[in-house]
Amino acid sequence: MKRRLTPWVMVIVGFTLIATLIAPEPPALAAAGMPAPGPLVWSDEFNGPAGTAPDNSKWLHDTGGSGWGNGELQYYTSSTRNAAMDGHGNMAITARRENPDNYTCHYGTCQYTSARLLSAGKFSRNQGRFEARLKLPKGQGMWPAFWMLGDNVFTDGWPNSGELDVMENVGKEPGTIWGSIHGPGYSGANSVNASYTLPNGKALGDAFHTFTVDWGPESITWYIDGIPYSHKTKASVPGPWAFDHNFFLLLNLAVGGNWPGAPDPGTALPQSLLVDYVRVYELAAAPSPPAAAASVRIQGYAGKCIDVAGRQAIDGSQLQLWDCDTAASEQWTFAGNGTVRALGKCMDVAWGSTANGARVQLTTCNGSAAQQFVLNSAGDLVNPQANKCVDVADWSSANGARLQLWDCAGSANQKWWRTV
Repeated sequence: MKRRLTPWVMVIVGFTLIATLIAPEPPALAAAGMPAPGPLVWSDEFNGPAGTAPDNSKWLHDTGGSGWGNGELQYYTSSTRNAAMDGHGNMAITARRENPDNYTCHYGTCQYTSARLLSAGKFSRNQGRFEARLKLPKGQGMWPAFWMLGDNVFTDGWPNSGELDVMENVGKEPGTIWGSIHGPGYSGANSVNASYTLPNGKALGDAFHTFTVDWGPESITWYIDGIPYSHKTKASVPGPWAFDHNFFLLLNLAVGGNWPGAPDPGTALPQSLLVDYVRVYELAAAPSPPAAAASVRIQGYAGKCIDVAGRQAIDGSQLQLWDCDTAASEQWTFAGNGTVRALGKCMDVAWGSTANGARVQLTTCNGSAAQQFVLNSAGDLVNPQANKCVDVADWSSANGARLQLWDCAGSANQKWWRTV
């Protein structure tokens, strides 16, 4: 959602509000669950006495009131009034309506102070699990974030450095978080992102929540409280993969800006982002590669199987429902790279569409996100890019009924299982 750099090298590049909000991704991914992490490699538990400053062996302060490219209203300070332990096992990053030292901001005399912590030069890492347990502030104009930037941001600039936003929230959306990545060709308004909204109208500021990313060599998965809600792959980004080098951590609480808007009369200040811990783990070791997968039929609605129309390996052939038999066009292999194959070609979403009704077809394997499918334990055959399910159109049980993508609903025309 944002693009953000430290001013250390006198470069100020700001957050960019995404032009069109993207629909949440939770239902089908949630069935995948959250794996156990590998060993802990770095952490801060914030267990010092009340008023203790951030550990300077782990954190630095960014300071200033430039607006950070987004029209933000706060001046970031290094004062313990804005970042200090609360004596209850948390770091409190606190935004205040004040200007005790006559700070000047981009709009004139500053109206607010806050803090922004970063681990640049202290700690950075390439891949792993990155997690923080946070209680978010409330109110119009609040903008907390837990995120990462590539170490090379100071030499190569943004977005070439890459940016990984583990969690962002704006006060006007009290129950919604955003996770995103930025890189060359997918920065600012073109960032690759997704959101998750708490059920039943709950607000993120009502309790602590855990925000996690698992960053691997070719994919990143976002979680809230152990629920996976977004999965992005190297194949799904419209530019070079910018996540193959070390990144450092950032925690901040912005006030106002182009995305959240300014505080209003109903915004109570001070407000704090409470950080219970920040932990970084190695990813769990990958299991040994399985033996080559055997071909199976994919059986589903009305007891019929997924079949290739025309039963030939022709690019663009519609996938359909058909009586189960031993034809090669009904023999599918779930490959280790996430593709599902028959007749030497891949199950595919036409034109890479993520829309309801997008045609599911057979075409030459190309490694794109449109050819990634997961058959989860609930029986949903999911395209993670769209976070939608393979569906039998119009609930038809006739031979030749076409297959399409549709919002996952748990309905019988979206349930599949492997059979020999």
